[in-house]
Amino acid sequence: MKELQSFMREYQKEMGWEISNENYARSRDSLLNNYMLLTTEVAEVAEELRKAFNLVREYAEEGMDEELAFQLASDQVKEELGKELADCLAYLIKFYNFFGIDLEESFYGKMDEVRKRRNKDGSLAEK
Repeated sequence: MKELQSFMREYQKEMGWEISNENYARSRDSLLNNYMLLTTEVAEVAEELRKAFNLVREYAEEGMDEELAFQLASDQVKEELGKELADCLAYLIKFYNFFGIDLEESFYGKMDEVRKRRNKDGSLAEK
């Protein structure tokens, strides 16, 4: 993860896509813009899932087994879904880099927190 975060820091700088840290107003505008771009990418992930579910329905209506239809549909959206997820990841890492948050430390710390909470109360709830 450290390599990915470092790669993205340099990539974003090379492309001129860093979140502005010029001053508060520019940072605020840049953060909000990048947040909107991230949510757009998340919506595109939803669109790929919708395509897959619609394909499953179509294949099932044609008589295909639902499990087989789901596998076929998943294979058909896999490449585009991967691209949209990569876009989401790029925006998330941009926020990590802007705020100087270590992606790996943050991720594993959060997963450990969830595990401890689950072990404590037996629930599967995530926050």
